[in-house]
Amino acid sequence: MSDQNDNMENKKKIFVGNLPFSMTQDALQSLFSEFGEITQVSLITDRMTGRSKGFAFVEFADEAAAQAAIDKMAGFVVEERELVVNIARPREPRNDRFPRRDNRSFGGGRPQNRDRRY
Repeated sequence: MSDQNDNMENKKKIFVGNLPFSMTQDALQSLFSEFGEITQVSLITDRMTGRSKGFAFVEFADEAAAQAAIDKMAGFVVEERELVVNIARPREPRNDRFPRRDNRSFGGGRPQNRDRRY
C-alpha cells in the first residue's frame, strides 16, 4: 500500500519555476502565503555557490490553497520573469549507472585513466 501512495501525486505540493536568481526562501514564502498555510518551502540552490537554481517547491496544508496558488501565480511576473507554477511531480528514481564527477559512486578510489593506448 505504501508503494502505491509513494507514486501518487501530492496535490498540496507545487513546483515554482523560472524564478529570478535573486529570490530568497523568505521572499518566496511571503509571495505564496496569501493562498493559505504553507508547511514547507524548498528553494533549490547550487551546492557549490549557494545561488538559487531558479526553481522551488512550496507545500501547502491543503489542496485548495495549492490549486489557488497555481491558478493565480502561473504566468505572474516577478523581476521580469514569468513564473511557471504547477503541481509538483513525484521525484523519479536516480539513474546511478554512470559515476559521479567525483568518482564516489563506485566506492571512491582514484579516477580511471581514460587515455589508455591499446
